Amino acid sequence: MEEHRPYNLESPPLLIVISGPAGVGKDSVIQRLKERGCALHFVVTATDRAPRPGEAHGVDYFFLPTGEFLRMKREEELLEHAVVYGQHKGVPKQQIREALASGKDVIMRVDVQGAATVRRLVPEALLIFLIATSEEELEERLRARGADAPHQLTKRLAAACEEMEQLSEFDYVVVNPDGELDRAVDDVIAIIQAEHCRTEPRVVKL
Repeated sequence: MEEHRPYNLESPPLLIVISGPAGVGKDSVIQRLKERGCALHFVVTATDRAPRPGEAHGVDYFFLPTGEFLRMKREEELLEHAVVYGQHKGVPKQQIREALASGKDVIMRVDVQGAATVRRLVPEALLIFLIATSEEELEERLRARGADAPHQLTKRLAAACEEMEQLSEFDYVVVNPDGELDRAVDDVIAIIQAEHCRTEPRVVKL
């Protein structure tokens, strides 16, 4: 997928959803796809949480005041919206419409709750579930991030177990082994390429 699409250019653009529990590497997969120069539109999510060190508005997230975020939700300007660990998150629709209209595949990362909303509103979306190799590996990753207090870590692990039960609602599952990010990214690219070879392509309506 570097710099050009090695598949049927007549195939309609896809809306690709990367999801999975916290700590499985969703952001890392998206970042590596960017580094490879893949011909994708990368959706920027909106949130009302404060930026973390090194995060930039409009690049990592749209960091919005809670009031502005709720206005967008009320006016149906968000494809999906969820309150995750007390924080509002959502995906603005307009950037997706514009990218699809240009013929470009769109990729977004959302939590499992958000993916369920996208699946309901856009059943033609391509849903990919990202997982770690084991629950133990996932716990180690979350601890290594150092972003959660012990009680928050416990909540995230419990949520991850519940989210794994939604696996059958997705089109594909990709394992992201610790230290083998490129393997997971290769799998994601292969899935996208295969979807563009479907005899009955997905036609996204938003």
